[in-house]
This record gives sequence, structure tokens and C-alpha cells, in this order.
Amino acid sequence: MIELKINAKSRKNNINRCIEKNIIYPTYEQMKDPSKVPSSIVEHLKNVGLWDVNPLNLFRITWKNQPKGFGGGFGDVNYIELPEELTGVKAKIIALVGKWFPTGAHKVGATYGCLAPSLVTGNFDSTWEKAVWPSTGNYCRGGSFNSALLGCQSIAILPEEMSAERFEWLRNLAGEVIATPGCESNVKEIFDKCWELKATRKDVKIFNQFDEFGNYLWHYEVTGNAIEEVYRRNLKSKGNIAGFISATGSGGTIAAGDYLKLKFPYLKIAASEALQCPTLLLNGYGGHRIEGIGDKHVPWIHNVRNTDAVIAIDDNDCIELIRLFNEEEGKNYLVKMGISDEIASKLDIIGISGVANILSAIKFAKYFELKEDDIVFTILTDSMDLYGSRLKELNDKFGKFNHDDAVRIYNKNLMGTNTSSMLELNYYDRKRIHNLKYFTWIEQQQKDLTELNAQWYDYDAYWGKIRNLTPKIDELIKEFNKEAGLL
Repeated sequence: MIELKINAKSRKNNINRCIEKNIIYPTYEQMKDPSKVPSSIVEHLKNVGLWDVNPLNLFRITWKNQPKGFGGGFGDVNYIELPEELTGVKAKIIALVGKWFPTGAHKVGATYGCLAPSLVTGNFDSTWEKAVWPSTGNYCRGGSFNSALLGCQSIAILPEEMSAERFEWLRNLAGEVIATPGCESNVKEIFDKCWELKATRKDVKIFNQFDEFGNYLWHYEVTGNAIEEVYRRNLKSKGNIAGFISATGSGGTIAAGDYLKLKFPYLKIAASEALQCPTLLLNGYGGHRIEGIGDKHVPWIHNVRNTDAVIAIDDNDCIELIRLFNEEEGKNYLVKMGISDEIASKLDIIGISGVANILSAIKFAKYFELKEDDIVFTILTDSMDLYGSRLKELNDKFGKFNHDDAVRIYNKNLMGTNTSSMLELNYYDRKRIHNLKYFTWIEQQQKDLTELNAQWYDYDAYWGKIRNLTPKIDELIKEFNKEAGLL
């Protein structure tokens, strides 16, 4: 759970650090609705770049940033509606856009959701402890960024085979960067490094996205609310929400589905994962190239009992599609196939995991035979800004992208998407997946078996207790800001 017991001494240290560095904490209320951000902060943001290491950018931890790199204010939720000419299905597929968060990915939200409660309660002391961010990519980037904004030191941990852009950026921001063996799916190696740090150092606090409920709660509240707002404000007259699709990842983003299902009980939640490592689908193993989604275990914070389907995506389809979406020949061909110039020019907002989510949404729409008045939501965690080196690697390996490549990939990977490698979950399918948590979290990570059972058998009470923490956290943030006296 999220620890909200007060450590007065460390809390006072954190307040003094905020006074020293002019740091003000945003509340959940403000992240959901930036119109509640003080006008003085909005005014100062006009002189701040989206990626600047400036504490004011804490107030840009929202889906509602103006889509610009410098000086932006706030507006509506950033999203894109993908046309039938791209998806091949009648159902409307709507994707929230993560590019316009600081660092270019929504993980800054998850990391703030983990770090802020620990700072305002004093359960983490920013004056001497270092925040450790174990990750397969964007989470440690978001954690290192927020640590810098909040006056903390950080340690980033990620697999050595992640993109060059991630490492280059982290070396300029994180206090320490640790590369662990393997690729995207080598999560245990990251956990092992955390145990090593805890055993050998007194100055570290681990913020493990896979078991930190601040990650779950931020997406439940902020991402869930953003999707509901898009639907009610812009799409309600066009149909009903049929599904929410999210890569399993850390179990954070998919928590937005829990919020949505309470609002729209008929909605189905589908978890997406890599076919090369089908952990939920087949208790599988292996490595894959869909950067940012983790694998080989079920996250502690994933509410499996509320998941309705599992969809596995071939990572090669994702790798080919980022070429179609970003190479000039690919975009030209898409326009010929009826996709507007406007949409074709925006496809670089889709990162590799975003492609996987879109393919999963297409498979979902085909499996459940969705029609024109059905709406499916998904997430574009990040954009191609973070994967330019991958395109260069692909061109070096396969040669320049040409018209024939575009024809093949469009027809095979988009129009040819089928419903193989997916499973609609029944009660015991869900229980099988939930029980996989035992091997990682009870045997390896020393969690309490009683709590594991409570996640399943005391379902409403367990998850409801977490969801009800938001008002208390907001009150703690307001009290903390008041004592710092900077508002």
C-alpha cells in the first residue's frame, strides 16, 4: 500500500528543500484539471520549455498540455482518432498521446504518483536519500526527471539493450545510471540489482514501478479521468465505449481501465503483451523488442481479476510499422490509401509500444466484431522522438525503405491483422494469471501471501482502499505546500 504515516523530521527536511529550490507540488485535482493551477504558475510556464529541468514542469504532469515544446499552457486532453483506412476496422480507435508530457512520455505521472506521497509524509528524505528507479526505459527517465525537479538525487536502472536515446538522456540527468544484462523482458535482473543496492547501501529508497501503488493510483485517477473526459465531451454522441487496451507493462497504465469499468460497466479491459514473451497468454518466456512494457512476470499492482482479455503482438510487426509510419515512402503510400495528410504527418507521435497498443485495439475490435458505434481507447505512451536510433539501425540492416516495403507492411501488418494469439479470459483464466504473481512476489521479492490472497478474495475492499487514498494524498500535499509558504 501507499505509506502515509508522517516522519516529522524528514518531512521538515523536505519542506526546507522546497523553500531552498522554490518547489511547489501539484495535487491530483490539478493534474486532472489544470484550470485549478494557480494563475501565477501558468504565467511563469510561458517561459519554460516542456523538457526543462524546472520545478514548474511538475504542473505539466497532465494529459492536457498544449502540444508545443516551449511555453505551452493547458487545453483539452491530447488524443488522436485513427481512421478506418489505417486500422481496417469500423470501430473508432482513440489513442491518448503521451508525447506532450515532460520527457515525452506519460511515465512522469507514474513516478510523481510514487515519489510525491513519500516526500510530503517524510517517508523519503530528499536531503540525503537517493531515489532508485528500476525500469525498462521510460519509468527511470520519468523518475530521474521528477527527482531533479523535486530536489532529489536519483539512480536509474535499465537493461543494457534499451535504445541509445534513453542512456544518453539519463547520463545528463540521473546521478547514477546502472545497465543490467538483457533486453526489455529481463526484469528479474533489474530486481536483483535493487536487492544488491538495498543490501550494500544505506542511502537508497527503491521506487519499483511494478509494486508501487502510486503508479496504479496515478493512472486510475488521471489517465482514467482523461479518457472519460474525451468520451463525454467529444464522442458520447457517436457511440459507446467498448474497450480499453493497454500493454501490461508495470500494471500502471492498465489501472485506468479499473476507473473506466466503474463508470462504464459493460467495458472490457484487454492487456497487451509481446508474442515473443507471452507471459499472461502462455506463461511464456523470451526476449522482445517492444520497448517499455516489461515482461516475464505479472506486476504486483496489476488488478488481474478485472482484466477481460489478453492480446499478444508480434514485435516484428511493431518494428516494421514504425518504418511505415515514419519513412517518407511509407507516409506517401498511406496517403494514397486514403489517409489524410494531417494524420500521416502526425504518425511520429506513436512509439513502439504505442504501435503494439494500436494493433491490440484492432485485434480487439475484430475479435468482438465491433461496429461503427463502438469506441476503443488505448494509449500512446511515448513517441518516435525516443527511437530515432532504431530507425537508423533498421535502415542499416535492411536498406532504404521503399514503396514495395510500404505495400507489404500496410497490407500484412495493418489490414492483415487477425485474432490469433489472444484469449478472452474466464474466471479461472484470470485466477491462473493472478497466481503467477506468487513466483515473483512471494518467492523472490518477499511479499506477504496474505496480501496476495486479499487482492483476489477480498477484491472490492483491497482495491477500493487504494483508490480511496486520493483525497488524503491531496490534503497532505496542500498542507505541505502551505507550510513551505511558496504559493
